[in-house]
Amino acid sequence: MKPEMIAILCIFAVFCAAEMLFTQFFAKPNQKKGDGSVELISTLALTVFTQPLVLFLAGVICAVIIPQYAGALSGLNIFAAIALFLIFDDMLQYWWHRASHSWAWLYKLHRPHHNAGYMSVRLVYRNNTFYYLLMPALWGSGVLIYLGLGWVYAGYIIVKLLVITAAHSDLRWDSKLRNIRAARPLLWILQRTISTPLTHHAHHGKHKSDGITHYHGNYGNLLFFWDILFGTAKISHDYPKDYGVENLPATSVREQLFWPIFRAPKDAPIID
Repeated sequence: MKPEMIAILCIFAVFCAAEMLFTQFFAKPNQKKGDGSVELISTLALTVFTQPLVLFLAGVICAVIIPQYAGALSGLNIFAAIALFLIFDDMLQYWWHRASHSWAWLYKLHRPHHNAGYMSVRLVYRNNTFYYLLMPALWGSGVLIYLGLGWVYAGYIIVKLLVITAAHSDLRWDSKLRNIRAARPLLWILQRTISTPLTHHAHHGKHKSDGITHYHGNYGNLLFFWDILFGTAKISHDYPKDYGVENLPATSVREQLFWPIFRAPKDAPIID
């Protein structure tokens, strides 16, 4: 197993263990039958099948179209290389995420991520199985790896997974910083740079009327800075009381994982 995969698994394991110790990892508040199945299947689908497939296919396509550029960026300055990943992976994912909340058919692929009535590291990869297959950011990373930046991607993906795992966790570590006066300047900077629980939990809130929920914004994954830059940021000082989706028809495990192959009945009750 590659070192970066070991590091990612260790990060995930540490957060899982912390949630087991300090919150309810296996029985989250408002958890519904089927939530665990959606999370397990979608996580395995991405890590075992989709991500390796997309990165491989991106390399194959590049080898056919631009064979002369294989490894062309291998000697690039590390800071420039990181900047390329921030643009062609993280910023692209910001726009893909934003589009997923703007176009109904894309939201069908992304809705499983928001369908949970709780926050947890369990949600990090919870999406429809086609969501990541179509995500431009993953293909962009594949192209950069083909161009010789695989050595940078290994470190970049560890940092990114650390940030988004911490942002989804219900440990709410940033509120601890807020309670330490000396740490408040650091928190101010962090909230405007990377995703944190306060900003990302607001994106998962259920009721827009609560004054905290901001599901049409706070789209950033690694960098929250994209929300600042593109005008979709909302930085609150509290967490939503409820999580999930509102005013949408109920859905099934099969639809969450495999829409449009499986569809919920048209007369499904509305979730409010």
